[in-house]
Amino acid sequence: MTESISVANLFARVPKRLAKEQFHALLAVPNVRIERIVSTGQVTPPGEWLDQGQGEWVILLRGAARLRFEGEDKPRLLNAGDYANIPPHCRHRVDWTSPDEPAVWLAVHYAA
Repeated sequence: MTESISVANLFARVPKRLAKEQFHALLAVPNVRIERIVSTGQVTPPGEWLDQGQGEWVILLRGAARLRFEGEDKPRLLNAGDYANIPPHCRHRVDWTSPDEPAVWLAVHYAA
């Protein structure tokens, strides 16, 4: 076997407070990137929308958050265990993340 095997804990070194969201790549191979995202109250800046060229499947593992999708009247509340599949170019934003407990996300970006 030529590749190295890595074992780590997804919840290791989760900061309690951050100046900006933290993104940590866990795996990057052709057509797939998996990352841990930690939010401590951060949101998408007002008036901005995320519009990604790849699909994103995301699960909230700890904390809480609200995602808003363009064209919807209200944001969707996510609690630990909730997940969403966001198709490419589906405009969305993070309206709120829990400030008292870090929101820990696992995001899988994939070519669609």
